Amino acid sequence: MSYQVLARKWRPANFNEMVGQEHVLRALINALDEQRLHHAYLFTGTRGVGKTTVARIFAKSLNCETGITSTPCGKCSACREIAEGRFVDLIEVDAASRTKVEDTRELLDNVQYAPTHGRFKVYLIDEVHMLSGHSFNALLKTLEEPPPHVKFLLATTDPQKLPVTILSRCLQFNLKRMPLSLIEGHLKYILEQEGIAAESQALRLLAYGADGSMRDALSLLDQAIAYGAGKLDTAEVQAMLGTVARDRVLALLEALINQDAALLMQEVSALSDISTDFDAVLSDLLLLIQQLAMAQQLPDGVDDELVEKQRLLDLASQVSGEDLQLYYQIGLLGRKDLPLAPEPRRGFEMILLRMLAFRPATDNRRPVSAAPTAARAPAPAQSPAAPTTPTPTTSQAPAPSQAVAAAPVASVDFRNDWLGLVETLDIKGLVKQLASNCVLQGQQGDTIELVLNEEHSQLLSAQLEKKLQDALGKTLAKPVKLKITTGQPTQATPAQAQAQAKQDRLQQAQEAINNDPVVQALKDNFGATQIPDSVRPIDDMK
Repeated sequence: MSYQVLARKWRPANFNEMVGQEHVLRALINALDEQRLHHAYLFTGTRGVGKTTVARIFAKSLNCETGITSTPCGKCSACREIAEGRFVDLIEVDAASRTKVEDTRELLDNVQYAPTHGRFKVYLIDEVHMLSGHSFNALLKTLEEPPPHVKFLLATTDPQKLPVTILSRCLQFNLKRMPLSLIEGHLKYILEQEGIAAESQALRLLAYGADGSMRDALSLLDQAIAYGAGKLDTAEVQAMLGTVARDRVLALLEALINQDAALLMQEVSALSDISTDFDAVLSDLLLLIQQLAMAQQLPDGVDDELVEKQRLLDLASQVSGEDLQLYYQIGLLGRKDLPLAPEPRRGFEMILLRMLAFRPATDNRRPVSAAPTAARAPAPAQSPAAPTTPTPTTSQAPAPSQAVAAAPVASVDFRNDWLGLVETLDIKGLVKQLASNCVLQGQQGDTIELVLNEEHSQLLSAQLEKKLQDALGKTLAKPVKLKITTGQPTQATPAQAQAQAKQDRLQQAQEAINNDPVVQALKDNFGATQIPDSVRPIDDMK
């Protein structure tokens, strides 16, 4: 007996065997049970989500010899012939290969005749959007005045290309992409029935590679079984798909967040040894960066199906939101440039190095020198006569991240220096944001009471509060308890104080530029104008 591919062997024979698409099935089942039948149905959705399968089952339900029913018997001649593709009153048409108006007219010439064997004559037109304009006109005439014995089942992946006159005469059902967990569960069930051993991570990779299509998932499963000689091993499935284990992408991300260039390049070298598709790795990296940004703003929005949620939340507290946004933007632009690189690996390395090199200036980064800050060198003046040569500027290396002081802070009242205490804590990311938007309310023994600005109440969570409490205890060299309430602080929070200080520095820098004799001379002699927003204090460039 010849082998039957899994996509055909496990094609659902009735609505009860369908996986997913409950919103469509419910409507069709109710319509059949209540005998409220329309003359034309349009099924839309991406490839492999069940459009044609639903249409064929619906055709069975209409023509089953037991009567119009949502549960066709599957045993009568009509059900068997439809399942085998030889039912004379089910006319299946591939519109992609029959686009001419002559084809459509020839097809519709027989609409007026009663069905030969079944209850209804059913026209199943796949990829209906491929019909020509004249063909649509011919079809429209029939849809306007359909005979009672005819039903039209139309399927398309691109409903936007259908004329509104066609759309308005059909009941439209949009089939959704299959969720990852649903595909994975169905693959597991099929393998159990087939008696084939499989690792759970291998199934997850196949489900992820199917990209929402159950048919693609079954085709990949067939390929994986052949590749693995009757079993599914994670490493072999990765090799077959050309994918990289998520742990490796996470390792890349961790090295990036820790600004460890050496480790980052080691990970790239390891990926190169297994003939990696670096565009796919970059795509996975961008997906994880997006999930990190989501974890910072909405922890419950993290997709549990992609990576371990707790590991993402831990990483989210170690990086600023500004850095994540910059990494994401650089990565997106890098994907466009990657095909132009001399080698994919070198192009990927340059994208990562770019992420390391360019980092947004934030108030939390302090200059190396404690000398008073000065205004940034004047921006190149723009003269109407001729462009000027940019003025060279000096730069300072960014300051290293604040380390915990060697000697612990003494147990004293720090009510008036909460900003100073926050700067000594070994915290960053969301924990730093939480501390920076609080003010010290008071101390009761070992309990430190803080008030969180109610505008930032979303930062308050048990996890972040525990991390801040641990950091305070480490710095104060004694166990402390932390109590945080939300409200309207009566004094400036560290974040507000830093913002005001930044504004003051900007004003001072602007005044320094305006009073600079060189700038005045350029304006007077050449009609130069200052580029808006080009003046920044030097310490804001760190």
